[in-house]
Amino acid sequence: MLAAVGSLLRLRSGCIPRCVPGAFPETSRRRVAPLRLRGLPQYSSGGAPGGSEPQGSVRVHRVPAEHKPSQFDKKILLWTGRFKAMEEIPPRIPPEMIDAARNKARVKACYIMIGLTIIACFAVIASAKRAAERHESLTSWNLAKKAKWREEAALAAQAKAK
Repeated sequence: MLAAVGSLLRLRSGCIPRCVPGAFPETSRRRVAPLRLRGLPQYSSGGAPGGSEPQGSVRVHRVPAEHKPSQFDKKILLWTGRFKAMEEIPPRIPPEMIDAARNKARVKACYIMIGLTIIACFAVIASAKRAAERHESLTSWNLAKKAKWREEAALAAQAKAK
């Protein structure tokens, strides 16, 4: 790691120096366990965290957490093509499989929404062209609506005056 050339202080993996003036480097060091990063445990091929299993021990492989799929999860698994029939889905499946199926279903749903949006855009364009041929516009609709309101208000005022 860090080595100060020409000095009594040299750091190596697993050594903590004692800074005593005049002490020899070999006598002033003591061995310590190497530092591990905090966070998720690191699993070796045998399954013990951080490779701390003693020699001669039985290796136990890690079993992934199993998840019981709901009816909605089963429908997603079928829709994404993971299984062909509802009877083929096992009672417990790995959560990674459900996550992958949900992500695939999310992407499919986005593609469907993109397609529907494009179709809706073309439908609005077609209806606007037909309205333009009939000489209809939002302004003419708004003026007609306000004229109708004024007429109704005038009739209501005449009825009140009688």
